[in-house]
Amino acid sequence: MTKLQLNNDNYDDSLPPFSLIVEKGEVCAIYCDPNFHEAFVQYITENKHIAIWHERDALYERLTIEDNLKFYYKWFSCSEPLAEIIVRFKLSDVLKKTVKKCSPSELCRLRYAKYYMANVMHPVLLEPTHGIDDKTIHVCMEMIDSFKRAKKPVLIIVSYLEQALLLAEKTYHLKKDGWKQVEIVEEKRDDENHRYDAPIIDNLFKIQAKLDDKVVLFDPTEIDYIESRDGKSMIIIEKEEFVLDATLTEVEEKLMMYGFFRCHRSYLVNLQKVREIITWSRNTYSLRLNNNSKSTIPLSRAKVKEIQAIFNSP
Repeated sequence: MTKLQLNNDNYDDSLPPFSLIVEKGEVCAIYCDPNFHEAFVQYITENKHIAIWHERDALYERLTIEDNLKFYYKWFSCSEPLAEIIVRFKLSDVLKKTVKKCSPSELCRLRYAKYYMANVMHPVLLEPTHGIDDKTIHVCMEMIDSFKRAKKPVLIIVSYLEQALLLAEKTYHLKKDGWKQVEIVEEKRDDENHRYDAPIIDNLFKIQAKLDDKVVLFDPTEIDYIESRDGKSMIIIEKEEFVLDATLTEVEEKLMMYGFFRCHRSYLVNLQKVREIITWSRNTYSLRLNNNSKSTIPLSRAKVKEIQAIFNSP
């Protein structure tokens, strides 16, 4: 088994430059805007000639799941017993169903089984957990683990950071302006009889947010805005949300030096992301952000002159 190497320095102008090596037995995820998916998939299929798993992969709709499995089992000359594959992919109770009558999750498990039987050298999965139930997500994770145990390099392409963190050990963010690894640290639980004092940080270069049992570290420049909601502070990046273990006022004190502005009692905005100030009426204002979702957030009337002065200053 060989490692997977990707390099776009001189290949495709529709993607930013990137270079990635996925080692044998390693699972890496790339999360990016869906606009990049087509270009990225095209790069992999044309440049690397790798078969990619995706939710639209062809199946024989008029046949049952069992007949599909038997056909692909023979087609790919799979050596693992078919009975074990049926159990592995949780298909025992739907074998007699025709494909066109199956649920999205059942179809997904059948496509997992097809891809698994193909025994590809470099598994690449496109949105493998999109729109499926928890049972099927567990099957997907077990399949990825089996690829890892077989010392295969695994690459996963998703739209959201949460999916990437669920499935992979390393995560990279692909944006129009570049390529960057997401820094992750596992959250440590203190022993009952031992306390740790938090370190004093003079210069904040990363801001911490929680996602399940992990702590995700963000550059301030990645953040669109921070919102106070139901007593919690939420980092917003595009349409994704991450919980902060701090009040909005505490976060404001740390991020002012990075160009964040308290535009409303419940909002702290990254001024670098502001595209325009919208006047809805004499007393109602909003800020429109320069992100893919063109987010709008409220601007307090009392803050209008202050933010205008910031933007108008030399």
